[in-house]
Amino acid sequence: MKDKAILRKRLLNLTIPIFIESLLVILLGTMDTIMLSRYSDSSVASVGVVNQVFNMIIVVFQVSTLGTSVLCSQYLGAGNSEKVRLVAWLSLLFNFLLGMIISTFLFFESGAVLKWMHLDPSLMNEGVNYFKIVGGLAFVQSLSITISAILRSVSLAKFPMFVTAIINVLNCFGNYALIFGNFGLPALGAQGAAIATGASRIIALIILGIIVYKKVLPNIPKDLFSLPSLKELKTILKIGMPAAGEQMSYSLSQVVVTMFINMIAIEVVATRTYVMNVVMFTLMFALSISIGNSILVGQLIGERRKEDAYKITLFSQKLSMGISAVMAGIMAGFGTIIIGLLTDNPEIIKLGAIILCIDFVLEFGRSVNMMMVNALRSTGDAVFPVVLGLFSMWIFAVGGSWLLGLNMGYGLIGMWCAFTLDECFRAVILLKRWRSKKWMKRELISRNNDISDINPEAGFSAA
Repeated sequence: MKDKAILRKRLLNLTIPIFIESLLVILLGTMDTIMLSRYSDSSVASVGVVNQVFNMIIVVFQVSTLGTSVLCSQYLGAGNSEKVRLVAWLSLLFNFLLGMIISTFLFFESGAVLKWMHLDPSLMNEGVNYFKIVGGLAFVQSLSITISAILRSVSLAKFPMFVTAIINVLNCFGNYALIFGNFGLPALGAQGAAIATGASRIIALIILGIIVYKKVLPNIPKDLFSLPSLKELKTILKIGMPAAGEQMSYSLSQVVVTMFINMIAIEVVATRTYVMNVVMFTLMFALSISIGNSILVGQLIGERRKEDAYKITLFSQKLSMGISAVMAGIMAGFGTIIIGLLTDNPEIIKLGAIILCIDFVLEFGRSVNMMMVNALRSTGDAVFPVVLGLFSMWIFAVGGSWLLGLNMGYGLIGMWCAFTLDECFRAVILLKRWRSKKWMKRELISRNNDISDINPEAGFSAA
């Protein structure tokens, strides 16, 4: 009983800062949507499509950060501080180079990407102006994501939380000034939101850089470019590429679905954008618990406590499903009122309320998926979720969206039913995979150089 209480306390200590940070990140995007909705629904629609593409780009950056989180957590549990620092530096270097390449492409080819997305011509100008700024600064986000992942994995999640809180305030102030043209500045609409968001992200990166330098990475390791380091990078990518592949598959499937939605009507595009912003408040609970649990699972495996990792994940899953059910029920019950706060368009309000009712069922499956995918990833079992995701997402989510949404004419309602089928199907299979305990046979880190100079419960210190 005592061990169980200690594990749950560790889970709580990891999850609460991540939850608060996730809430603040969601508020950051939601405030953009709310403020732009007072400007025009077309601005909301154009930004919604751009963010769908940008979310897919974020997944590319997670190729290394996913592997970094797993290895740092396991090395923290094993007490090997030197390996924690080495893995962190490798991930930062890799994502900086990758981020610069992608930023250059998005800045010069933003128009071509949005044409490929079948963005309505009337939205193209706003979409391109927004995308050039947000996409051109993609490398800033890649580094911030990497630093946040490093800090979380070594039990220092409170620092990204504080930084996100500061950035929320700055972003709201920037939006107020630049979207509507206050304080003598021009009213730039979506472009103003992009400038405010970009400036906020740059400030966030500077603050996070100072924190990670002082707390984790005071010096560049001398053996950063040695053969042993390349071996660590190979392990990072071995975990990260399949793990990111699962998320990439999801993001790509959503991009295709967005193309389908763009073929229907601008009002439907706006509805999906509003609904996704509302749903994120339900999703963040399950997401925060799953991330906190995945870090704890990595640490427990590093401590050679795989059975405890198995049990705490099942506890986390029950907690996640319970909270998701309550939140999704509230959103469904007050859907008309909630969507009505974002827009006065009666068609969008009516459709959005229906979608939130369907989403009540979807969230059960999604909470299981996030928990099991992240937990399996922390054990090194990253390939199975990718294979399952490729099958289910493209058959049920994409194929079902085309069949029910376009071919049979049920529109966004049919598409959301297809999403629900996809999430619930994968949830059943992934839960069965975790209970099989096949992941217990995997070993990611070497035990030969364990140095017991770290207390996983206390966090990491460069000193």
